[in-house]
Amino acid sequence: MAPLFSVYSKESLGIGDFGDLKLLIELCNKSGLSVIQLLPLNTLGVTFCPYDAISSFALEPAYLSLRLLPGPYQKIAQESINQFKQFFPANSAYVDYGVKAAKMNLLWEIFSAVGFTDSGEFQEFRRSNSYWLDDFTLFALLKQHHQDKAWYEWGEVYRNRDVKSLDEFRLRKQKEITFLSWVQWQLYEQFKNAKAYAQAKNVLIKGDLPFLVARDSADAWAHPEFFKLDFASGAPPDVYCAGGQRWGMPPYDWEKISNDGYRYLKERLRYAQNFYDILRIDHVVGLFRIWSIPYNEPVENQGLNGFFDPLDESKWGRQGAEILSVMLNSAGMLLCAEDLGVIPKACTETLEKLGLPGNDVQRWVKDWKIKHDFLSPRKYRLLSVAMLSTHDTTNWLDWWENEAGTVDAALFMKKCRDRGIDYAAVKDKLFDAACCGRGRLCWSDSVSCVDILLWNLGKRKGEVMDFVDMYVNSYREKEKLWKHLKLAGPLRQNSDAQILSAALKFTLSSNAIFCIETIIDWLGLGGVLKTSVYPYRINTPGVVSPKNWSLRIPIALEDLLKHKVCVKIKELVSSSGRI
Repeated sequence: MAPLFSVYSKESLGIGDFGDLKLLIELCNKSGLSVIQLLPLNTLGVTFCPYDAISSFALEPAYLSLRLLPGPYQKIAQESINQFKQFFPANSAYVDYGVKAAKMNLLWEIFSAVGFTDSGEFQEFRRSNSYWLDDFTLFALLKQHHQDKAWYEWGEVYRNRDVKSLDEFRLRKQKEITFLSWVQWQLYEQFKNAKAYAQAKNVLIKGDLPFLVARDSADAWAHPEFFKLDFASGAPPDVYCAGGQRWGMPPYDWEKISNDGYRYLKERLRYAQNFYDILRIDHVVGLFRIWSIPYNEPVENQGLNGFFDPLDESKWGRQGAEILSVMLNSAGMLLCAEDLGVIPKACTETLEKLGLPGNDVQRWVKDWKIKHDFLSPRKYRLLSVAMLSTHDTTNWLDWWENEAGTVDAALFMKKCRDRGIDYAAVKDKLFDAACCGRGRLCWSDSVSCVDILLWNLGKRKGEVMDFVDMYVNSYREKEKLWKHLKLAGPLRQNSDAQILSAALKFTLSSNAIFCIETIIDWLGLGGVLKTSVYPYRINTPGVVSPKNWSLRIPIALEDLLKHKVCVKIKELVSSSGRI
């Protein structure tokens, strides 16, 4: 899995682009890999989060390669590229998303200088994508007209799509509409060409279908009836996020979407299949039921005060099965499901019935109830994608060094507060202060059984079963995995390439039909990560940070193609029998 914003070539302008996909494809060939998984590439909003896009159709202009523009456009672009590189170097540690506005301004200058000669191909692109393209271009220009305010803060005639007012605005903005449509056409052509190159090299491109779209999006403005705008979606509190999560995007009104014959969903899939061979269905459980938070609930409460929609649990299975069946019958791609977290039985049974692979992330693939140990590779689900990490987790080296064998401090504190337990008093008795840090609590070796845990908590087992579950599934976690990895010698607390190699062998040898690792976990094999492993994280859920969705790998793709890590990756993949 390689976010396009995380990779770059020596020709990139501040961010990876569709031209760089060819180098990524060549990297797969050299390393013995056959699937490139990308994060969503839809047009980004103000948070630059790919799962909070302002369109579930339009592609992000920042990914347009200026060096791949056709004919006279490219000639004009070349005159500005060197100056552009000075302001947006390709090899910075994090992406400066100011590159988006700068690139769009430059594209407008190029477009205006060259002029535009209409073509049959362009007209066909506009015609075949009119379902979303007309609304998207109008939405983008109306946002400019309203100083980037959200559509629900516009004047009434534009907010409520008064036909006469929109027609008059469209007439005044014909050149700008043509320009934005042309940009989307260029993105379409570049991405399609990259897919064709991948097919020629026997590499599959796996895309990501964001489950939700931003509240301030072209989709919600054009089809407000398809969204429950009085609510914000999120996730309830769990062992990974004590306060739950409030994502903010509005839940879908599936009844209204169904009444329209699911055209909105079918059109999304139709457009996506121009670019992808495989498609990941993000947060697939949300098709069955979604955690909904009243929109006026204070933001600081995160996901604490929500409810599952539909309220009637008996409807979950029927709703999810119907939506997934529509998707399977409408998509010309292999579909995979992101089924992490707490998954109701109806979802699991439906995925199995429909033959949709889920996700098996090593750190969570355990016998949680009886042995409290990691499952062996042969007990992974056949219908799954095995992996060490995801875009929402720490990389594997960091997990081993700083998270394995620990619990979340905020969650433990909240549970103590809820049970009337003095957190400060029990913390020093249960946890080793020397190895606690970064919001994690590391169990003390002295807490060697459940009875000692209960004695320190001052509670009976039946009163604190959630504490017991937390303990039995995290205490001596490293020791348990060390045995599975079959590494020689005493356990090493600090991470290194040898331990990572054993972990990668573990998932590569699993039953899972796919094994797709993050590019950061692969690079950890070869000394490419120059600093502490901690900063190499794509996203920290529930945290607003400029470091989310902006991480860059510390090496250009051209140099990576020559790096010894490619040989190491190929050796691991080859020895697993997956080649």
